[in-house]
Amino acid sequence: MTSQSDHPTPTPTADPASVELAQEAVTAILDKQGSDVVALDVGELLQITEIFVIATGTSRRQVLTLADVVRERLRDTADLRPLRVEGEEEGEWVLLDFGSIVVHLFQPDLRSFYDLERLWADAPRLELEGVA
Repeated sequence: MTSQSDHPTPTPTADPASVELAQEAVTAILDKQGSDVVALDVGELLQITEIFVIATGTSRRQVLTLADVVRERLRDTADLRPLRVEGEEEGEWVLLDFGSIVVHLFQPDLRSFYDLERLWADAPRLELEGVA
């Protein structure tokens, strides 16, 4: 069995404009104390988007607040609105699809259960300010 260290680290290929949008989303999340923020360059693996931004909120209220601030930040900085939003009624996992980036906001138990970082382990992590 080979370990992940046996494979070279993939190089991110996301468009710089998408990386800037992801950084704006990360900044908004961190401003409201979102935690465990990760940005994955999934473009080579998924083809329908370039970047996943994944973060955790401690409660339904915080997850919904994080969704609101990301939406506001991207509207204000890039005149961008989500193409699709899912999960706002439950507030356990909110997905904001902005086209080139998709923001996943989880409560801790659901984030552990779905473990998107493991599912997309072949995607390079983006080195953005504030991300793990």
